[in-house]
Amino acid sequence: MRFIVDECTGPWISKWLIESGHDVFCIFTQARGLDDVNILNKACNESYVIITSDKDFGELVYKDKLPHKGIVLLRLTDGSVKNRIKVISTLISNYSENIINHFTVVTDNGLRIVL
Repeated sequence: MRFIVDECTGPWISKWLIESGHDVFCIFTQARGLDDVNILNKACNESYVIITSDKDFGELVYKDKLPHKGIVLLRLTDGSVKNRIKVISTLISNYSENIINHFTVVTDNGLRIVL
């Protein structure tokens, strides 16, 4: 799969995704400071799913009606790298087809895929 890992999600998640065979653009290491609209445009134009903890993407998609190719919003109490990797691994293993072109919210209690 192709992912943009937002700056707030961090380089360790990007590294793990790359080691797992995914195509990854890491905002933290490759475009630090890039604003959310430009991240969304890049993701849409180049068919990346965004992984983020930034709720602003929800506003851009639902309020401003900007297009996307998929957004995974992590809303986890335990934001450790180990826990985020575990959650993202489970998400990709079980729901990879469902997250493309959808807005997915992942919490400690489960996930919600919005069509």
